[in-house]
Amino acid sequence: MSTPALTLYGIKNCDTVRKARKWLDAHAVDYHFHDFKTDTLSEQTYAAWRKEHDVFTIVNKRSTTWKKLTEQEQEAITNESDFSVIQQHLSLIKRPVLDNQATQIFGFKEETYSTFVSSL
Repeated sequence: MSTPALTLYGIKNCDTVRKARKWLDAHAVDYHFHDFKTDTLSEQTYAAWRKEHDVFTIVNKRSTTWKKLTEQEQEAITNESDFSVIQQHLSLIKRPVLDNQATQIFGFKEETYSTFVSSL
């Protein structure tokens, strides 16, 4: 059995992640679900995302988690100097993340998913 080409990163209890999973299932898209709470996030995966996206495409500055960070922690994320802050606060990442190892989509919009999946 082969591994799906798509990985959906998120938190299983997140409403937006649930919507994305429901959409993928309804459209018979084969994917692997990676739960940040149980599977964490590797520094290599984050680094790969950062090669393609700026930090605020990945990190949700409007989140409660971001607002609760110290100014020093926010600067560490903004200046890309400390992955450990992201790792300690994975709920900072915009969810869900749909990743085919070449392209990532942060957040969920049906139109975007439809275009992305049809291009695979």
